[in-house]
Amino acid sequence: MISLSIADGVAEVVLDAPHKLNSLDEQALADLSRAYDDAADAAARGEVRALLLRGEGRAFCAGRDIAGVTPESDDAQAYLGGLVQPLLKKMSAFPAPTFAAAQGACLGVGLGLLLATDVVYVAENAKFGSPFAKLGATLDSGGHWYFTERLGMHRTLDLIYTAELMSGADAVAQGLFSRAMPAGELLEATRSIVANVATGATGAFRASKELVAHIRDQRLGLWEAMAEENAEQARLCKSDDYAEGFRAFQEKRTPVFKG
Repeated sequence: MISLSIADGVAEVVLDAPHKLNSLDEQALADLSRAYDDAADAAARGEVRALLLRGEGRAFCAGRDIAGVTPESDDAQAYLGGLVQPLLKKMSAFPAPTFAAAQGACLGVGLGLLLATDVVYVAENAKFGSPFAKLGATLDSGGHWYFTERLGMHRTLDLIYTAELMSGADAVAQGLFSRAMPAGELLEATRSIVANVATGATGAFRASKELVAHIRDQRLGLWEAMAEENAEQARLCKSDDYAEGFRAFQEKRTPVFKG
């Protein structure tokens, strides 16, 4: 089950099937995609300025729900290429800052959901990695790209060959995600950060999100990246939020951004 709630500029998307560790079948993926569409529509209307993705229970998401799937009938290409990849693209392109709070098992497609999110905060005892060596399968949902980019070739293949799982604390220390926290503090702390971001200059955040993705994907050098920053700043300086931030700084007060 997937739920979406919107309040005070924050969309909260919840994976709510704790009895099966929030594993995702085809219907759950379709529902999750629809939730992101609805949140994006609300963002276009100015009702959503940040998004939080989380899972209920002791795991964020254990991956694909393979109940009822047999090796003879399985169509991995249809599941991954037809359902998972379009969803991850949609998540990556969401038109506002996105955050995730991840606890417990975060594997397979569940790991992919996190890697497609802008900022990920994890429980110190969460579990990440590629357990697929034990299944005769391989890491999916963009895992090879993100792991190689963030962890390097040797660590990536070490994790794949051995099926060893990293803790949340290790994943942050090695550069995979942003911050690790005690499990009992994770959701409250993440919600507080997301609520604060939702009061910020959403247009400027969107510009930074697009710049970071473009710099990464195009492998831009320093001066090329700087030229793109200059162009974005020139565009933003004509916005109401820029004017408000500028005046608030001069007047030594807290800015009130409209997003």
